[in-house]
Amino acid sequence: MNNQNIGKYRWTICSLVFFATTVNYLDRNVISYLRPFLAEAFHWSPEQEVIDYANIEIAFKIAYALGMLMAGGFIDKLGTKLGYAIATGLWSLAAVGHAFATGTGGFIIARVFLGVTEAGNFPAAIKATAEWFPQKERALATGIFNSGSNIGAIIVPLSVPFIAENYGWQWAFIATGVIGFIWLFLWFIYYEVPQKQKRLSQAELEYITADKTEVIEEENTEKASWLKLLTFRQTWAFAIGKLLTDPVWWFYLFWLPDFLMKQYKLTSTGIIWPCALVYVIGSIGSIGGGWLPLKLINKNWPAYKARKTSMLLYAFAVLPVLFSQYLGSINMWWAILVIGFAVSAHQAWSANIFTTVSDMFPKNATASVTGIGGMFGALGGILLTLLVQKNMFVYYTKIGKIETGYFIMFCICGAAYLLAWLIMHILVPKMKKVEL
Repeated sequence: MNNQNIGKYRWTICSLVFFATTVNYLDRNVISYLRPFLAEAFHWSPEQEVIDYANIEIAFKIAYALGMLMAGGFIDKLGTKLGYAIATGLWSLAAVGHAFATGTGGFIIARVFLGVTEAGNFPAAIKATAEWFPQKERALATGIFNSGSNIGAIIVPLSVPFIAENYGWQWAFIATGVIGFIWLFLWFIYYEVPQKQKRLSQAELEYITADKTEVIEEENTEKASWLKLLTFRQTWAFAIGKLLTDPVWWFYLFWLPDFLMKQYKLTSTGIIWPCALVYVIGSIGSIGGGWLPLKLINKNWPAYKARKTSMLLYAFAVLPVLFSQYLGSINMWWAILVIGFAVSAHQAWSANIFTTVSDMFPKNATASVTGIGGMFGALGGILLTLLVQKNMFVYYTKIGKIETGYFIMFCICGAAYLLAWLIMHILVPKMKKVEL
């Protein structure tokens, strides 16, 4: 059947999930660009700024990890429509709540609430993708909606410093937080599962549900508990992959502005375009990362082989980040391009590692497994902050050698993906589908 005759409503759903992911990263990333304003407002010394900011970051990650304990089961139980709506509404309230913080303690409380509620985004997004797309299109759809994380990261440096300088840092939190309520209005108008969506043509419904083996599995599969899911190697492959690679993304998201200001002596407004360029490049990788396995599957490659080959290429593509500081010593923009390329490779990797969940599990377990992996990813971010950033960065800040601390971090970033790919390959060489 010709694609033009099938219909395109599934891409409307993808655009809604993209919008939600953009809002998700918009809300979590605002604080990264307000550090100078908060340091001035609360009279933080340079060392205290690193410590307090790390504590605020750790609070968010702990809450996010705990939220993931509940988010997957919550989404699987309530369904995508209601579960996604509740999560987005609550995290939007939490984002606005940052404006009322009066110190480090207040920000920690706000970040905890934000972390718990934002944990619902990816389990719901992956579940929506599994419901609305056939297997061969899921990596592309995931790459598209996951590029929202880059768009959110682009919007923040272009808007937040301007708002903070002209209207106060509180309004930066309020202005970004209210966008989630616009999404809620659109979500309730346009979202429903394919079988109940009256706007969907019969041809497109048949195309979406064309994976007959999945239909049979869904009819004969009961929901599994976390304890049951943790007995499968497939769960551990996804969880360890997230444990090793998610912290790299957290590092770019929360520490890139600080790196640019300290390495190149940029101001809070001077980092706007460099940071925006990094995430523009990253969004290209997110979409391209889903396109490659789709092309390979269309050439009759087995889905697991197409997925793993793509992920291995993306793991190697991260390695140039090791030379970012050297290239930056020649010209700062070379460092920006290399870091952007690494972010792009991460997003391509991310689009595919998320899709391995729907490759290896039935649809009614995808949100729960995504939640498990998200929790492990957040735990990895916490460990990296505690063991490396919070202690190492403070030490190198004190001795005036912070660039050495960042070099160590870039080495960790470069090695993480190849190690994750190797472990995943050992655990699930052919990504066999789980039978619950």
